[in-house]
Amino acid sequence: MSERTRTYTWSEPVSLAESAEPSGRAYLQAMVEGRIPQPPIGATLGFFLAEIGDGHAVFEGEASEFVLNPLGVVHGGLALTLVDSATGCAVQTRLPEGAGYTTLETKANFVRPILADTGTLRCIGRALHVGRTTATAEARLEGPSGRLYAHGTSTLLVFGPGPDAP
Repeated sequence: MSERTRTYTWSEPVSLAESAEPSGRAYLQAMVEGRIPQPPIGATLGFFLAEIGDGHAVFEGEASEFVLNPLGVVHGGLALTLVDSATGCAVQTRLPEGAGYTTLETKANFVRPILADTGTLRCIGRALHVGRTTATAEARLEGPSGRLYAHGTSTLLVFGPGPDAP
């Protein structure tokens, strides 16, 4: 048994409210382009926002041994985090200026185990409904060559600017 060490860094996060971007979509595009730092959770779990579009968000990351569960497969929490991130950001691209979201519920179905050597994971989120107070979205978590590893849905609470907004 040999011990491993993992060291990583991250930049101080910049919230949507703190950014100079006019909309959630522009804010996320600035992340993809490197003008705003990616969120620290990505550095912790090894993934990043790779692509953004209208009602569309893609996260990518590598399956690694530092996210293994006690049985030696990648913990389902990584897949669920990717689904939650992709669905939320897909919805954010369709929200009006000054609005944000928080997750009410995320559900995922795992269809095959993710192993440490699976390779690059790609989670594609798509907004399905964006209303005034709630939104829904879906995501697919694919491995190399588009093979499906998990899929899921999210329900999100939409909020606007004001004293109760984060």
